[in-house]
Amino acid sequence: MKQTLFILLTSLLMMAGGKDLRVLVITPTPQMHCESCENKIKKNLRFEKGVAKIETDLKEQTVTVTYDGTKTTKENIQTALKKIGYDTKILSDRTKSDHDKTTQNAKPAHK
Repeated sequence: MKQTLFILLTSLLMMAGGKDLRVLVITPTPQMHCESCENKIKKNLRFEKGVAKIETDLKEQTVTVTYDGTKTTKENIQTALKKIGYDTKILSDRTKSDHDKTTQNAKPAHK
Protein backbone atom coordinates (compact mmCIF):
# COMPACT_ATOMS: atom_id res chain seq x y z
CA MET A 1 0.00 0.00 0.00
CA LYS A 2 2.76 2.46 0.94
CA GLN A 3 4.69 1.60 -2.22
CA THR A 4 1.61 2.23 -4.38
CA LEU A 5 1.00 5.57 -2.69
CA PHE A 6 4.66 6.54 -3.15
CA ILE A 7 4.52 5.68 -6.87
CA LEU A 8 1.31 7.65 -7.29
CA LEU A 9 2.72 10.74 -5.55
CA THR A 10 5.96 10.53 -7.51
CA SER A 11 4.00 10.33 -10.77
CA LEU A 12 1.91 13.34 -9.84
CA LEU A 13 4.97 15.39 -8.95
CA MET A 14 6.66 14.49 -12.22
CA MET A 15 3.57 15.53 -14.19
CA ALA A 16 3.31 18.82 -12.30
CA GLY A 17 6.98 19.51 -12.87
CA GLY A 18 6.49 19.13 -16.62
CA LYS A 19 4.32 22.23 -16.85
CA ASP A 20 5.65 25.27 -18.65
CA LEU A 21 3.32 27.90 -17.20
CA ARG A 22 3.28 31.08 -19.24
CA VAL A 23 1.38 34.35 -18.93
CA LEU A 24 0.10 35.97 -22.12
CA VAL A 25 -1.19 39.54 -21.98
CA ILE A 26 -3.13 40.66 -25.05
CA THR A 27 -5.40 43.48 -26.09
CA PRO A 28 -8.47 42.59 -28.16
CA THR A 29 -9.87 44.41 -31.19
CA PRO A 30 -12.70 45.36 -31.15
CA GLN A 31 -12.44 46.58 -27.58
CA MET A 32 -14.34 45.03 -24.72
CA HIS A 33 -17.19 47.35 -23.74
CA CYS A 34 -18.98 45.54 -20.97
CA GLU A 35 -19.18 42.51 -18.71
CA SER A 36 -20.83 40.58 -21.53
CA CYS A 37 -17.73 41.06 -23.72
CA GLU A 38 -15.53 39.84 -20.86
CA ASN A 39 -17.73 36.80 -20.30
CA LYS A 40 -17.74 35.93 -24.02
CA ILE A 41 -13.93 35.88 -24.03
CA LYS A 42 -13.67 33.90 -20.79
CA LYS A 43 -16.36 31.42 -21.83
CA ASN A 44 -14.64 30.59 -25.10
CA LEU A 45 -11.03 30.56 -23.89
CA ARG A 46 -11.71 28.22 -21.00
CA PHE A 47 -12.19 25.39 -23.51
CA GLU A 48 -8.72 25.90 -25.02
CA LYS A 49 -6.54 23.01 -23.89
CA GLY A 50 -3.87 24.11 -21.41
CA VAL A 51 -5.54 27.37 -20.30
CA ALA A 52 -5.33 27.58 -16.51
CA LYS A 53 -6.58 31.10 -15.75
CA ILE A 54 -8.20 34.00 -17.63
CA GLU A 55 -8.42 37.56 -16.34
CA THR A 56 -9.95 40.52 -18.17
CA ASP A 57 -9.57 44.22 -17.44
CA LEU A 58 -12.08 46.56 -19.09
CA LYS A 59 -10.28 49.72 -18.03
CA GLU A 60 -6.89 48.63 -19.41
CA GLN A 61 -8.46 46.66 -22.28
CA THR A 62 -6.34 43.59 -21.57
CA VAL A 63 -6.87 39.87 -21.37
CA THR A 64 -4.33 37.96 -19.27
CA VAL A 65 -4.17 34.23 -19.93
CA THR A 66 -2.10 31.83 -17.82
CA TYR A 67 -1.50 28.70 -19.85
CA ASP A 68 0.58 25.55 -20.00
CA GLY A 69 3.06 25.99 -22.86
CA THR A 70 3.39 22.22 -23.21
CA LYS A 71 -0.32 21.96 -24.11
CA THR A 72 -1.04 25.07 -26.18
CA THR A 73 0.59 28.12 -27.75
CA LYS A 74 -0.06 31.83 -27.89
CA GLU A 75 -1.05 31.33 -31.54
CA ASN A 76 -3.74 28.82 -30.52
CA ILE A 77 -5.11 31.30 -27.98
CA GLN A 78 -5.15 34.06 -30.59
CA THR A 79 -6.92 31.73 -33.05
CA ALA A 80 -9.56 30.89 -30.43
CA LEU A 81 -10.26 34.60 -29.96
CA LYS A 82 -10.29 35.19 -33.72
CA LYS A 83 -13.06 32.57 -34.03
CA ILE A 84 -15.32 34.72 -31.82
CA GLY A 85 -14.50 37.96 -33.63
CA TYR A 86 -11.49 39.36 -31.76
CA ASP A 87 -8.17 40.19 -33.35
CA THR A 88 -5.40 40.46 -30.77
CA LYS A 89 -2.16 42.27 -30.17
CA ILE A 90 0.34 40.61 -27.84
CA LEU A 91 1.57 42.94 -25.12
CA SER A 92 3.57 40.31 -23.22
CA ASP A 93 4.29 36.58 -23.29
CA ARG A 94 6.47 35.44 -20.38
CA THR A 95 7.01 32.50 -18.14
CA LYS A 96 4.84 32.68 -15.03
CA SER A 97 7.87 33.16 -12.77
CA ASP A 98 9.10 36.12 -14.88
CA HIS A 99 5.60 37.62 -14.89
CA ASP A 100 5.30 37.21 -11.11
CA LYS A 101 8.66 38.95 -10.57
CA THR A 102 7.59 41.87 -12.78
CA THR A 103 4.23 42.14 -11.00
CA GLN A 104 5.86 42.08 -7.55
CA ASN A 105 8.37 44.78 -8.52
CA ALA A 106 5.73 47.07 -10.02
CA LYS A 107 5.14 50.20 -8.01
CA PRO A 108 1.54 50.93 -7.01
CA ALA A 109 -0.13 53.67 -9.05
CA HIS A 110 -0.72 56.96 -7.26
CA LYS A 111 -4.23 58.29 -7.48
